[in-house]
Amino acid sequence: MNPNHLMRWLSFAARNTLRNRRRSAVTATIAALGTAAILLAGGFALFTYESLAQAAARTTGHLIVARAEQFSRDEDTPLQHGLDDAAGLRARLLADPAVRQVLPRVEFSGLISNGEKSTVMMAAGIDPDAEFAVKGPFLTVQHGQVLTSGQTLQVMLGEGLARSLKVAPGGGLTLMASTTEGVLNALDVTVAGVFSTGIPDVDKRLVYTDLATAQKLLVTQRVSSLGVFLDRMESTAPVQARLQAAMPALQVQTWLDQAMFYRSVKDLYNRIFGALGLIIGVIVVFVVTNAMAMAIIERTREVGTLRALGTLPGQLVRSFALEGLLLGGAGAGVGALLALGVTGALLVFPVQMPPPPGRSVGYPLQITADAGLIAGTVLAMLLLSTLASAVVARRTVNKPVVDALAHT
Repeated sequence: MNPNHLMRWLSFAARNTLRNRRRSAVTATIAALGTAAILLAGGFALFTYESLAQAAARTTGHLIVARAEQFSRDEDTPLQHGLDDAAGLRARLLADPAVRQVLPRVEFSGLISNGEKSTVMMAAGIDPDAEFAVKGPFLTVQHGQVLTSGQTLQVMLGEGLARSLKVAPGGGLTLMASTTEGVLNALDVTVAGVFSTGIPDVDKRLVYTDLATAQKLLVTQRVSSLGVFLDRMESTAPVQARLQAAMPALQVQTWLDQAMFYRSVKDLYNRIFGALGLIIGVIVVFVVTNAMAMAIIERTREVGTLRALGTLPGQLVRSFALEGLLLGGAGAGVGALLALGVTGALLVFPVQMPPPPGRSVGYPLQITADAGLIAGTVLAMLLLSTLASAVVARRTVNKPVVDALAHT
């Protein structure tokens, strides 16, 4: 179509939408609110996905290197499927330019006692300085201080576990666990600090100690796995392929393979916000359809007159479709601006969300402004409003000219 011709049709459609300004304003407002609702809900879902993905990658590493049995079989004795020569493997992994840090980890379970009471613990031996430097503040220290490299026979306890054992920083405890030979071993340790992960059930069992203390307790030099931290999240897939090819005897998993909670939340939110978007889309279609139906019915005699003067039905359908396009476009544009305004306002005026189920701390409410989501939502609104207007218009413009002129 000639650009000048198209502009004339758009101008004609714009003047028609202004003939009943109140109805047009209501239609555009519904489209704007629908667009804003979809963008805000979708932006919140994207923010949740990004936050959970970053938390999962920060916890385990972007990649996890271990023997295949470590991921697929239960151990009969501690570190039965552990890695030998962790230092050599770490050096090979750090040779990759995308690898920022490699953190060894020893995972084990056992008992922890204050001399009067014993309880089950889930413990992890870590390289403290590297762990806290790479992961950042992944724990909230309630009392005392974090572990430091070079100081062995120290532990950090979850808040619930410390409360259960009635111990504070500086207090003494005993760790008991089976060695790699299946013999019970015990070590006396000092509490360096008390922390909270924000998950009460985890805080009742979790213990952190340094790598040397964990290996001394288990009488081994093995580690359970190596967490590989990369320069950016997007490097995960290509680096996994390179490392797996270089070390075929081991298995390299990604953070996503370990992130059960992330996958569950994403599946749930996809269903919830997908249904919400569908409902909002249906509402917008009905509102636009109703508004255009009222406008077309009121102008039935006008349509008959234009048909009598030689205007083709296709031209009239195009005109009404452009009216729907303008109404939907105006509403979608205002809705996108409204969503962006709310997104910016949440950065300036933070809103704290209540703790989700199973956690003891809340989180800031933020919305991700994704260009793809905005473009897709606005385009969907334009198409829905245009198609709804065209479908309604076809019935009237194909009406016999005599019947249209006699319409009252």
